[in-house]
Amino acid sequence: MPLQTANIIGSGPNGLAAAITLAQRGVAVTVYERNASIGGACSTAEVTLPGFHHDLGSSCYPIGAASPFFRSLPLAAHGLRWIEPPTPLAHPLDDGTAVTLEHALEATVAQLTQHDGRAWRSLLGPTVRNWPQLIEDFTQPLLRFPSHPLEMATFGPAALMPAQLLATTLFQNERTRALFAGIAAHSVLPLTRVASSATGLVLAAAGHTTGWPIAAGGGQSITNALASYLQSLGGSIVLNAEIQNLADLPSVNATFFDTSVASLIRIANSALAPAYVHELLKFRPGPGIFKLDFALSQPIPWRSPECFRAATVHLGGSLAEISHSEHDAFYGRLNDRPYVLLVQPSLFDPSRAPEGKHTAWAYCHVPSGSIVDRTTAIETQIARFAPGFQDTILARRASNAEALAQWNPNLIGGDISGGAMTLSQLLFRPTSHGYRTGNPSVYLCSSSTPPGGGVHGMCGHLAALAAYHDLGPST
Repeated sequence: MPLQTANIIGSGPNGLAAAITLAQRGVAVTVYERNASIGGACSTAEVTLPGFHHDLGSSCYPIGAASPFFRSLPLAAHGLRWIEPPTPLAHPLDDGTAVTLEHALEATVAQLTQHDGRAWRSLLGPTVRNWPQLIEDFTQPLLRFPSHPLEMATFGPAALMPAQLLATTLFQNERTRALFAGIAAHSVLPLTRVASSATGLVLAAAGHTTGWPIAAGGGQSITNALASYLQSLGGSIVLNAEIQNLADLPSVNATFFDTSVASLIRIANSALAPAYVHELLKFRPGPGIFKLDFALSQPIPWRSPECFRAATVHLGGSLAEISHSEHDAFYGRLNDRPYVLLVQPSLFDPSRAPEGKHTAWAYCHVPSGSIVDRTTAIETQIARFAPGFQDTILARRASNAEALAQWNPNLIGGDISGGAMTLSQLLFRPTSHGYRTGNPSVYLCSSSTPPGGGVHGMCGHLAALAAYHDLGPST
C-alpha cells in the first residue's frame, strides 16, 4: 500500500525530522508526545528559579548547525537563531591558562608548539577542507559505500585509532593532548577503544568550519522551529499521549518510533518477529550522566580569561585524567575527578537569565543507571578551574542517571547517546536492519539508528526516506 499516512511516536528532533520528511512528500503525519510539551531531551524550562531558563538535555549543537537536513529547512523563518560564541571550546588547565579550539584552524595551530601545530594542521586540515563533502558521509550509515570515497579515505585511518593512542603518537605537549582528549570524550567511550578518535575529529573539524553554536532561547527553540515548520506542512502534534500499544494509535501505513529500543519492543510487541527482538536485546546502552543545572549570581569566575569566550568548557585537566574518568564510567565505576562537560549559555544569550544573573549546565559520565550523587565531585572540578564558584550558586537542580531515565524513557540508564557508540554498534545500529524492523509498517527513527546520538535530525530523516523508498509515494 502506498505511503499516505504515518504516525510518529516521540517529538524529539528525530521524530519531528521524520514527520517533516514525510509531510514534505505529501504524507499525512501525526506526532504523539507523552509529555505536556514537545522536544524530549531537546527542550528548555525553568527548573531552578523563576526567569532562569535551563536546557533539560542538549545545549550546544556542533552537528545540529552542520546537519545537512537541518540546513535544508527554513528553520530561521520559524524562529531558530544560532548564536556562535567567539571560540567554540575552552579547556582550562591547572596552571591557570587554557587551550582553546578556535574557529580558524590556523588560530588553533598558533597557540600550540611548533611540532604540535604542524601535527594538528596535518590531522584536521584535510577534514576541514573537505567538510562540505564529509559531513554528508558522517551523517549517513557507516554500512554503505561513501558518497565521497577519496575524502573519507583521508579521514578513516586516524578515526579508527583509539583517541589516547592518536594523541600520544601525534602530539608531544600535554596541552594539545588534553584538548583532543576532551573533544574525543564526547564519544562516551574509553579513549583506549578502537574508533574513539572519530568523534573528536568530527567535532574538532566542526569547530573549525560550521562552529559549536547554542540556540537563542535554548534547545527548545530548535524543537519549536521544527514543529512550526511541520505544522506549516499540515502535520499534527498530539500532546499528553502515552502510547502503550500500537492498538492505541489510528490505523496508518507506517508508524515511526523516536524511542529507545526497549520502548520499541514494549509498544510494538507482537508486531515484531521474535528473531528481530532477540537481535534488539543485544543492543547495549552506554554510560549514563549525572547532570547539574545552576542558577548563578554572576558569571563563573574562571581563572583563565579564555573560558569567558566559549559557551562550552571541558573540565578534566590532562589526557591521563580524562582517559581514566571515561574508562571508569564505561566499565561501571565512579571516579573522584570526573571529566565534566559544562555549558554557560547566558554569557552569549541574555534571554536565559534575569539581568545580571546567569545559568550553567554541567554533567559527568557515570555508570549506567547510577543513583550516586555526584554534585560535590562536579562542583569541585569546576572550582578547581574557577575558585569561588560555589559562592555564585543561587540554586541548583541535580539529576542522576536513574532520574533522567524516569523523565525521558529514551535515556536508558541515563544514556544520552541512544546506545553505546562502540564501533560495532555504529556499524549495526541497533541491528544490521537499521531503521527497518522486519515489519513493513514499523520503523525505528531514534538515535539508536544511524548515524547515532546528537541533535541533527538525520536518524529521523533517513528512516523516513527508507520507508518512502519501501512503500512508494502516495498516488
